[in-house]
Amino acid sequence: MIRNLDPSAEQFLAALERIQATAERAMRQISTGLRVNSASDAADSVSDILDLRSSLARNAQIQQNLGRLQSEADAAERVLSSAVTALDRALTLGSQGASSFVSAQTRQILASEVESILANLVAASRTMVEGRYLFSGDRDQEPQYELDLLSPTGVNRRFTTQASRRVEHPNGTTFVPARTAEEIFDHRNPDDSPASDNVFAALNSLRLALQANDESAIGHALTAIRTASTYLNGQLAFYGTVQATVRDALDFAGKMELRLRSELSSKEDADLARAITELQHSRTHEEAALRARAQWPRVSLFDFLG
Repeated sequence: MIRNLDPSAEQFLAALERIQATAERAMRQISTGLRVNSASDAADSVSDILDLRSSLARNAQIQQNLGRLQSEADAAERVLSSAVTALDRALTLGSQGASSFVSAQTRQILASEVESILANLVAASRTMVEGRYLFSGDRDQEPQYELDLLSPTGVNRRFTTQASRRVEHPNGTTFVPARTAEEIFDHRNPDDSPASDNVFAALNSLRLALQANDESAIGHALTAIRTASTYLNGQLAFYGTVQATVRDALDFAGKMELRLRSELSSKEDADLARAITELQHSRTHEEAALRARAQWPRVSLFDFLG
């Protein structure tokens, strides 16, 4: 029986396929810059590569979230810095009004300025960043407060809410990035009555005392203003801590990105010099094999006929 393909031809084709496969793999590495272009290129590394890519994607999302939070924290810090300055101004006005030598008319003028400060702080509580109310917690599509001079605190709390959002740090922990306007400006006792450090209530009490030309009430209001100022400085310190945490988290995420990219590169990036050498060797071997095969003795059917 005459076989369609003799063993030497089969061996030649198998060797040629291996040479061509090596050349094709080298070409893919050179064109993509990657050593691993499919699972078959390095089956033992695929799982690690996928994990690293997933970690990079997660880290990128965290960096994006932290970038937005940085804008929010910076805006909140500016607002509260201005609010602390405003309370200092209210304390100065109250001290002027507490003098026995100040007339009722002057106290009315001072009361109007304190009212403006109260209105400005209400406006500050309604600060928006990227279309969201910064101090409205979980209900960030509407402001929590509005000015209401007939209210005992000088404001109307439109709703109660919480700031339950937590932000992920790239090290795996989470932290609270914000507080509500109620926590900052309208601190309450467990029975929902205004606390002694309530900023809105302190300002309104000073306004009312000045309007009433009541020296004793002005003195009490000044004590409330001082207490509220200390409390508000604590809220400012909270946002200062948030800013520091965000900066640390962004720095951590940047370093993590470099490490992850380095690990990924070591597993999937091609050694271009080696790939080029493999390609050159493969082409040389292929040409040599083809030349050798062309010189192989040829046998036809007629060689077997008598």
